[in-house]
Amino acid sequence: MSSGVVGAPGTPRRYLHSLWLLSARDLKVRYATSWLGYLWSILDPLVMSLIYWFVFTQVFHRGGRVGEEPYIVFLMTALLPWVWFNAAVTDFTRAFNKDAKLVRSTSIPRSIWINRIVLSKGVEFLCSLPVLVLFAVAAGATVGWQLLLFPVGVLLQTVLLVGLGLLVAPLCVLFSDLERTTRLILRVLFYASPIIYGIGDLPGAVSDLGALNPLAGIFTLYRVGFFPGQWDTFAVVAGALMSLLFLGVGILTFRRLERPLLKEL
Repeated sequence: MSSGVVGAPGTPRRYLHSLWLLSARDLKVRYATSWLGYLWSILDPLVMSLIYWFVFTQVFHRGGRVGEEPYIVFLMTALLPWVWFNAAVTDFTRAFNKDAKLVRSTSIPRSIWINRIVLSKGVEFLCSLPVLVLFAVAAGATVGWQLLLFPVGVLLQTVLLVGLGLLVAPLCVLFSDLERTTRLILRVLFYASPIIYGIGDLPGAVSDLGALNPLAGIFTLYRVGFFPGQWDTFAVVAGALMSLLFLGVGILTFRRLERPLLKEL
């Protein structure tokens, strides 16, 4: 069986079955010893949202200068998918080292070790959405037809994460310092992404530059169902193109580095 990015012909069912088993294992291991279990998927982004809401609305008296009202909903529509993105990319840095023996011995495509992270963290993201719904109802947020674009945001974020995983995971095996570098980049990227603010809150030139961040377009798709004024065509198109670009680069990089990383493990 091929060990490349895609499985050998006639093996998609086995690949998907293995992907689901490994993703389910990750979720079970994560919550098996936790008394709160699934609630951690909710508490982590919820606490983060409440902290930022308190700081920007109560401490600094944001006063509508950034984002839109209700601000807690504005914040959570980007913060929840950011938690998914951050957790997945962080796990990419040790995707192969964590299960080195199994990666070397398995006959299934090694890309499954990236895709299982995207899937398991994506399931956690979906499980956190009821919190967004509750806050939207409690805060009296309005919902428009643009909410239908929410699944498009999920799809684009999945594409982006798979591409980044195929790029980051093998490089972190070959260059161990990249793990710490990636975490540093994630810290910067949090503030460089429209999470606590909107793209339109940035000055002209900075706004155009910020729209090139693929997360800007993806977060726009999540937000526009609640806040139609946040729509930015350039950011959405750029986000889609950048996500596809990362996927293409990731596939090419993974194919070239798969053998060297197996030797390194």
